[in-house]
Amino acid sequence: MDAYMIGIVVYLVILTTVGVYKSRMVKTQDDFMVAGRKTSALFLAGTLVCTWVGSGSLFGGSGLAFRQGFSMLWMSAGAWVGIAIVYFLAHRVRRISQYTLSDILEKRYNSIARLLGTSVVIIAYLTIAGYQFRGGGRLLNILVGIDPQTGAAITCAVVILFTIIAGLVSIITIDLFNGIMITVGLLIAVPLAYGAVGGAEELAMLPAERFQLFGHEDWVWATGVFFPTFFLLLGESSMYQKFFSAKDEGTARRAVIGMIIGVVFIESALAFLSIIGSSKYLMLAPFTAADGTVDKATTETIILYLARHDLPTFAGVLLICAAVAIILSTANTFLMVPSTNIARDIYQRFVNPGVSQEAIVKFQRIWIVILGITAYVVANFFKSILDMAFTAYTMVGAGLTPALLAAFLWKRVTVQGGVASIIAGMGVTVVITAANIVLPEHLLETDYIIIPAAAASLVCLLVVSLMTVPSPEEKWKPFMEENGSAS
Repeated sequence: MDAYMIGIVVYLVILTTVGVYKSRMVKTQDDFMVAGRKTSALFLAGTLVCTWVGSGSLFGGSGLAFRQGFSMLWMSAGAWVGIAIVYFLAHRVRRISQYTLSDILEKRYNSIARLLGTSVVIIAYLTIAGYQFRGGGRLLNILVGIDPQTGAAITCAVVILFTIIAGLVSIITIDLFNGIMITVGLLIAVPLAYGAVGGAEELAMLPAERFQLFGHEDWVWATGVFFPTFFLLLGESSMYQKFFSAKDEGTARRAVIGMIIGVVFIESALAFLSIIGSSKYLMLAPFTAADGTVDKATTETIILYLARHDLPTFAGVLLICAAVAIILSTANTFLMVPSTNIARDIYQRFVNPGVSQEAIVKFQRIWIVILGITAYVVANFFKSILDMAFTAYTMVGAGLTPALLAAFLWKRVTVQGGVASIIAGMGVTVVITAANIVLPEHLLETDYIIIPAAAASLVCLLVVSLMTVPSPEEKWKPFMEENGSAS
């Protein structure tokens, strides 16, 4: 076993020990689903950062930076702007003190909105969990030559184990360690990689458009990659579930400040590291074929490739462990959230309202296993991690975000308008994605799916709301109040 695998094993043993220790604190539904509503700002900020920065950034975003240059940051900027907006909503979300985003949808709209929202989250989050597994498979393939699908299955099993141990209380604690590992790994890797590939002289050899505002694309493309992350961030169910875990409203708001600092740093560092890698490998195999064609899927592995082949061993091990932290911290959350939706929003709400605390936790753990296996299967229907990322981002961003934001920001939104918005956003995304899988040529590239899907969702939200009777005050008032502890 080489140093890289030893580093991974040691790191996983440490995280497992922490998870098992925290599992002793899980006694109730609140403990498992929302960490007992006792999370501090530091731990909450750490888990929010680790949840957002996943394989979509490590592989999809890095591959895009390799191919496009700094214009890739349009994709990241969507999240940055979204986080800034979330700062003004976090305390309101915490005040409602529910368990899931679907709880919010039912409280503001109705039970149909809850079921539709749950469906959107399950579909999108299984896709996101699936590409974390694929990312783990690629990592193991680069390190030890194992088949990527077998590596993805191993990653799936590890993630399921971590998630069922102690639920959200374990995830939040482990994510603080993951956040530290990611930060340290990148702080050391960026300057060493810069020197290893030749520094400024090599970067100067890259095409000029790599350093331009839109690269070799245009503003339409920038819009297509900006809005999926923007809308996803604003409708990100795990973020709202974690807000519910905060000690109070002020804690939730302070955590958002930490989140934006962490996300901006990590995503910028990943992009720069990928561009550094492209300065050496842009025209070399396995990233580019003999005919000059760039292999999209292979470019998504540039961070791992640098860690394995260009950095000193100690720095490479740290960066590989940072990659493990990115994959694990996102994957376990994106299994936790849909399993909570099934347990809370379907089973407890409609099937067995009187279920005991112990039984609901056991039920959710069973579904974590089922959903993990399903996510592994779903991942095989997509060509690249970036395609999976944009599809999942659009499903949430168009299917949930307009109705969710309207709940907090627009008194005039109606039950019918909210439901119509969710159906339209989800429906357009599903139709285009299915067509892309079935047809020999894409009906619409994944970079642009957000445009028709979000447009349909927003039009239905506005038109149907204005054509139907306004909601009574008791529906919208809890979402509009600004009083409370926001300090």
